[in-house]
This record gives sequence, structure tokens and C-alpha cells, in this order.
Amino acid sequence: MAKILNEINNILLPQVCFGCNTQLFRGEHILCAVCRHDVPLTDHNFLEENAVDRIFYGRIPIKKAASFVFFSKNGIVKNLLHWLKYKNQEQIGGFFGDWYGSFLEKDKGLSKIDVVVPVPLHRKKLKKRGYNQTALFAQKIASSIGAEYRDDLLLKILNTKTQTKKDRQLRWENSKAAFQLNPKCKTSYGHILLVDDVITTGATIESCAKVLLQLKNVDVSVVSIAVVP
Repeated sequence: MAKILNEINNILLPQVCFGCNTQLFRGEHILCAVCRHDVPLTDHNFLEENAVDRIFYGRIPIKKAASFVFFSKNGIVKNLLHWLKYKNQEQIGGFFGDWYGSFLEKDKGLSKIDVVVPVPLHRKKLKKRGYNQTALFAQKIASSIGAEYRDDLLLKILNTKTQTKKDRQLRWENSKAAFQLNPKCKTSYGHILLVDDVITTGATIESCAKVLLQLKNVDVSVVSIAVVP
């Protein structure tokens, strides 16, 4: 019965591709096959050095960093992330998480991850948006690699404005005191995977990682949905 109702719903309210707005066929989700093929994957893995690793050299001891796709000012990734962050389309994060998770679970260079932690939103922004745009992406990755998921380990205590148009120095000034460990969380971990949506200058990740590295005997690795080349 559920399958029949779903088919009827698809006929009355057909799902369309977030990339080109054409109707999706059975087996397609979020993107049609053509648009999915056009998504600019980075091919980063956890064995080889990449451009995301180099962002943090000399700044913070990140064990390994990688991103799933490239972000450009005009393109399918920008459109998808805009829908994810501002148009109440949280399922796009899950789509990216399932896709990237299928790569990470096979990555022989990925050391054992104990816990996956999304970059948090301030409680006011979370209440306004209704969800953390990175959360579902991080949950799917945690499930794929067999790690715990925690969204209460790291807190954002300053409600900073969007940093989209800020340069590196301003991003750093905005982020350096914005995060703290949750004093109620006493659990210790050996390897934390910190997850963000887009890495531009790395200022947000740097601030979060510095806080997480206050924990004893911990390594921090990083992944994001996208990176600005």
C-alpha cells in the first residue's frame, strides 16, 4: 500500500532534479543521472596529500583533511548548497552523506574514527533554520564508517553573521572565540572526524579543531561537503 501511495504521489507531485529541474525517474534522487555525472568530485582520499590538507599546514595539527566536491561561484554545487542551507531542503545533506560515505567506507587510508562531530550552529540560528545543514551529512558518514555521531560535544557560543563575503582575516576574527567544548560531555575519544559544509579559508575548522584538541590524546581529521579551490 505504501508503495502504491508513493507512486500516486509521484504522479500528482512529480519530483524534479535540483540541478536542471527536469522530472526524476525511478531510482533517481535529488539529481538526475546527467546532473549527478556533472558534479565536480575532488577524488580526495585519506592516503595522499591534497589541497585541503595544505590549507591547515602551519596553522593547526589536523591529522587528515578532505572534501567531497569542488565549489564554484556558478555551478550545480552552489545551487545544491543554497537549497540545503536556505530553502529547507535538509535531505540534500543526506544525499551527499550517503554518496560520500560510500567512498569513505572503502578508503583504506582512513584511520579508525571514534566519533563524527558536525560544526555546530548557534542555538538562535538553529532555531531559526530548524536544522544544522551539516548534521544529516555527518550522520550518514558516521553510519557508513561505523562511528558514533555526536552533535553535543562542540558548542557555538557566539552568534556570528554569515562569512560568505568576508576575507580570511575577518573570518578568523569572527571564528576564533566562537566555539567551546560542552562542559557536560565527559567522554574521551581517540580520533574525531570534524565535519563542515564548505571550506573556504579554513577559519571555522581551525577554530573548532583548536577546541577539540584541548581533549587529551586526541587526533582530529576533517571532511566537508565542498571546498573552494
